[in-house]
Amino acid sequence: LLRALRAEVSRGLDWQQTADRVAGALRVALPDPATLLSAALRRGDPACYQSHLLHAEPDGSFSAVAMVWLPGQETVIHDHVAWCVTAVLQGTEYEEIFAVEPDGSALRLAARNENPPGTVCGFAPPGDIHRVHNVGSGVAISMHVYGADISRLGTSIRREYTLPVR
Repeated sequence: LLRALRAEVSRGLDWQQTADRVAGALRVALPDPATLLSAALRRGDPACYQSHLLHAEPDGSFSAVAMVWLPGQETVIHDHVAWCVTAVLQGTEYEEIFAVEPDGSALRLAARNENPPGTVCGFAPPGDIHRVHNVGSGVAISMHVYGADISRLGTSIRREYTLPVR
């Protein structure tokens, strides 16, 4: 999988094209959560969803992270520093996508997606404002590939949004 991700990232395409190509590579090689994380890490943490760095490419061009979500856990509404590809490996993730109103006063709900296991999505700024949560009754696990070195940045989040949602 890493070889395939490297090949797609090294093409030097724009962010959306890279996200689309990485999504295609991930779609054909979805890993089993048990190969990515120990049983203890797959259980999650009641305090907050967990993010586990799996790989950071030495040149900083991409990182891979596994995220573990207990029922009810969610992100804040946010966007990203670079392109992102998500793959749901276990459970179902619910995603809400937002757009900033033209006058900048609020967010508008643009789409709702229910992402069951096997769902792979790629997106890139701008237009990547979203919130993800686990509305199911079991643990959800997803793999995220970011076009940035998360080991150096500490997060893929560029900005959190606190505007009202209309």
